[in-house]
Amino acid sequence: MEYRTFGRTGWSVSEIGVGTWGIGGGWGPLDDQESVETLLYAFENGINYVDTAASYGDGHAEEIIGRALREWNGGKIYVATKLWPMEWPSFLDDDPMMRGRYPEWYLREGIEGNLKRLGVDRLDLFQLHGWFPAGLVETDWLEALNKLRLEGKIDRIGVSLRDDRPAEGVDLARFGLVDSHQVIFNLFDQRPMDQLFREGEKTGTAFVARVPFDSSSLIGNWTGGTYDDWDEDDVRRHFFRGDRFQECYRRVEKLKELCRPCYPTLAEAAMRFCLSDPAVSVVIPGMRTRKEVQLNLACSDGQPFPPGLTKALRPHRWARNFYL
Repeated sequence: MEYRTFGRTGWSVSEIGVGTWGIGGGWGPLDDQESVETLLYAFENGINYVDTAASYGDGHAEEIIGRALREWNGGKIYVATKLWPMEWPSFLDDDPMMRGRYPEWYLREGIEGNLKRLGVDRLDLFQLHGWFPAGLVETDWLEALNKLRLEGKIDRIGVSLRDDRPAEGVDLARFGLVDSHQVIFNLFDQRPMDQLFREGEKTGTAFVARVPFDSSSLIGNWTGGTYDDWDEDDVRRHFFRGDRFQECYRRVEKLKELCRPCYPTLAEAAMRFCLSDPAVSVVIPGMRTRKEVQLNLACSDGQPFPPGLTKALRPHRWARNFYL
């Protein structure tokens, strides 16, 4: 396992962490005991960063992590969690207001819930599960979180950028108001490496790369009939509804052909691409089985990503919003 410095915090974190939306529910059959065992297996094999949110299964993912932490008797595990705003703006709103979305009473109540479900005394990283640029001047959220830091409830502050809007974090990274940004970064959505990462490097902002496999498409194991195999309540049936599945499948097949000379699987290419940018502190794929842990950890060996492949991938950029 390779480790990276988490921005200006000084933390040494595994460059591959565990994303836990999947163990919260909504992504197919779930076995809580297997989820706990998978987390412990990941910790035993050097992963020391786990990312979750109050919204993952209405707190269920946090409870599962709490169970694993109680059983863990090894080294430090950095736990990052998130809290939704009181109200989400429209996905079409280009400049939503920030004031009032994270009032102090709401943050206090939410963080107490995070702490209780995780079974910890302090959150290593607390992230706003939705950042809106007006927060650069409407700073009630920051004042409230700094109070909670002084009280010892949280250690570091981060934000999670809206899925299709990585540019919304550029000024925040430039000013260095928070310790970390979580952002979608993968073979399709490569935009963060253009400006966001470069501005963050100047201020020591840590970047958490989420959705490295594009909600499963970039694993490369889809067939033309995969959509029909998902349960009706599977999140992916919503994300890839209508003609989205076939369009994505067509693009994935092209990526597989492009990456095949360098990597045996598209999944390996996808993970190594995310690790290739030095601004990324940690990549957080979902992992629900030991085998998935093993496959992801095999990519953490310090090997460089072929620069020629990076250039060849640029025309395959494809940014979109799953929620529209």
